[in-house]
Amino acid sequence: MFDVFGSVKGLLKLDSVCIDNNVFRLHYKATVIILIAFSLLVTSRQYIGDPIDCIVDEIPYAVMDTYCWIYSTFTIPNRLVGRVGKDMVQPGVASHVDGQDEVKYHKYYQWVCFVLFFQAILFYVPRYLWKTWEGGRVKMLVLDLNCPVVGEECKKDRKKLLVDYFYTNLHTQNFYAFRFFICEVLNFINVVGQIYFMDFFLDGEFSTYGRDVVRFTEMEPEEREDPMARVFPKVTKCTFHKYGPSGTVQKFDGLCVLPLNIVNEKIYVFLWFWFVILSILSAISLIYRAAVVAGPRVRLYLLRARSRLAPQEQVEAVARKLQIGDWFVLYQLGKNIDPLIYKELMADLADKFEGKDTV
Repeated sequence: MFDVFGSVKGLLKLDSVCIDNNVFRLHYKATVIILIAFSLLVTSRQYIGDPIDCIVDEIPYAVMDTYCWIYSTFTIPNRLVGRVGKDMVQPGVASHVDGQDEVKYHKYYQWVCFVLFFQAILFYVPRYLWKTWEGGRVKMLVLDLNCPVVGEECKKDRKKLLVDYFYTNLHTQNFYAFRFFICEVLNFINVVGQIYFMDFFLDGEFSTYGRDVVRFTEMEPEEREDPMARVFPKVTKCTFHKYGPSGTVQKFDGLCVLPLNIVNEKIYVFLWFWFVILSILSAISLIYRAAVVAGPRVRLYLLRARSRLAPQEQVEAVARKLQIGDWFVLYQLGKNIDPLIYKELMADLADKFEGKDTV
């Protein structure tokens, strides 16, 4: 089992240079790791273990298991509430009349491992786009200045290169910044879209699944309907037809146990809460980004916070000259450069922009 999860370790590697933010990393690191881990867990139970066991008279167990796994099992939704052992065998498992009682078929459990992996790919797409568009610009500009132990001559040369870069490319980096903002919007669209996608995948049950589970724990045992038994039943029914000796179609009613759904129900409860939290954080991140784009004073405040060792007048002198793209690149550098060197860079930029070029 440890070998199965070994392939996920590569995503845990920390990047030497930061080109995004914490919310962005929740999408392409934390969520991708979670989804791939869940996909591998379900795959190991589904294709290595025994995902279904069915009981029926006169039909070999192996045949019944395979048939019911391929053609799906079903439950009776109006038999979910009642006393187990008296009103029904298990929640959703009771006698029914064809054409009168509603029957709900459960086909999705065969596809859970594939869908989880597909979702992981979708969560990585904005990261892939941003890495492609970014092209290693921040890493190139950092020039090993993230290490505090740098020779004085080397540090002076590299700071001069940075100052010259900002002076030469002033007001030409807006498109670079807006491509990152587009990726942030894609992250939000993706997580909200995936909530709707999972709702479609689970026949409209996912959008309220977590809330229903919380509400279920607060209800009286006699009158509560377990949403996990409704969406991921552990015991279901399966009907097998075959010809008898005289050519008459015979009907065999089977009872199937789905141990895999014990794992699935916990996975989707966790994913419901995770996706809701992630969508809220992403929405807050977009509001923050809109304030940054629309408010020069917000950018000034953030630049002050990032370069807190530099004098305020120097930070203001630099901020006055910067457009959103210049500010974004400089702010990203502040995440990667040693604070003392960043303070000196701000002083050199302020001198350059004010015409006192002493670099």
